[in-house]
Amino acid sequence: MARYTGPTTKKARSFGEPIYGFDKSFERRKYGPGQHGQSRRRRQPSNYSLQLTEKQKAKYTYGVLERQFRKTFGEANRRHGVTGEILLQLLEARLDNTVYRLGISPTRRGARQLVGHRHVTVNGHVVNIPSYVLKPGDVIAVRGKSKGLEVITTQVGAKTNTARQFGWLEWNPDQMQGIFLAYPQRDQIPEKINEQLIVELYSK
Repeated sequence: MARYTGPTTKKARSFGEPIYGFDKSFERRKYGPGQHGQSRRRRQPSNYSLQLTEKQKAKYTYGVLERQFRKTFGEANRRHGVTGEILLQLLEARLDNTVYRLGISPTRRGARQLVGHRHVTVNGHVVNIPSYVLKPGDVIAVRGKSKGLEVITTQVGAKTNTARQFGWLEWNPDQMQGIFLAYPQRDQIPEKINEQLIVELYSK
């Protein structure tokens, strides 16, 4: 399956949550998409349906393909600890997600594009792989030649004003660089994902 590039509001409405961040259109129409979305009768979903929906929601939220997601789950399953929590930690540690969290881009889609177009460095080296998994202590920065791009300067200035912070990240707006301090704890991750349902799905 190719990465989803369709309307984000429509996809968010199908899950009943603003998985791509605050969305005015979603807030106006929180019912399902389609002409019968508002009046559709919903049967009690099965356990499998709930598990599958939760996995799909996580995939679309982080912009990960099925093969990548399964590979990430396999890595989480091999590590010591709570598999579901480790899965979310690995997803949060992706370079594109971290660029988004640092406020360099307003969306994960935009962050993926910045990484792919070689505007981001990790520990001083250009990395153009959005799925690159960071390790504690890694330094993420806007490439020197890219610091003057309007799309970046405007966004960085906006994020500085809102002072949106995440405990596992450190951001220096003057140098346009941040540090991935540690893998986040589950209660620090704001995404509304029931990771246990995903573990149950893959454990069958």
